[in-house]
Amino acid sequence: MNIEQARYNMVEQQIRPWDVLNQDVLDLLFKIRREDFVPEPHRALAFVDMEIPLGHGQFMWTPKLEARAIQELDLRPTDRVLEIGTGSGYLTALLAARAAEVVSVDIVPEFTAAATQTLRAHGIHNATLLTFDAAREVPDNFGFDVIVLTGSTPLLSDAFRRSLKVGGRLFAIVGEAPVMQAQLVTCTAPGATRSVVLFETCVAPLLNAPQPAAFVF
Repeated sequence: MNIEQARYNMVEQQIRPWDVLNQDVLDLLFKIRREDFVPEPHRALAFVDMEIPLGHGQFMWTPKLEARAIQELDLRPTDRVLEIGTGSGYLTALLAARAAEVVSVDIVPEFTAAATQTLRAHGIHNATLLTFDAAREVPDNFGFDVIVLTGSTPLLSDAFRRSLKVGGRLFAIVGEAPVMQAQLVTCTAPGATRSVVLFETCVAPLLNAPQPAAFVF
């Protein structure tokens, strides 16, 4: 397989047609080698428009979803980022390439360990990886400019909104299968946020995500 041709085809045939037109984002996809973050048994699928299994019921997002999230978050060189769900570490690498600092947490220790090793091998040192259940709480109280949830959640915890600095952006996929909505939440003032629905999609749920209260007769 011609790796660079496959990467080019991924960008031109999957990602650009999905309204990812920011050239800096597109250039980043050539800089950070996606195949290096894909589990060895599935490496041949690195550029395919599909979710790639990571184990523990979790999956890498499709390439176009990764790129669209990076574009929508409008990352800045001074941003402090919180990623909920490290997974393979590929999205972590994209975030770290455009932000000052990334704190990435995952409930699965194997993901944290493997992603740390891969990120360090790629010279990425501004990402701190933690094993932590962040489905309902945030690992510190200093606030973030950007928060991204890589697993879907039926309800978006208020803890995430409260952890956004003014002007901060949060990307989350909210709802239950088969219909979920990708949302961009912006903190407009202390304690105030605005939400915009970007598109519909469906991804694996965040482990231990808060559930709506069951209706009891």
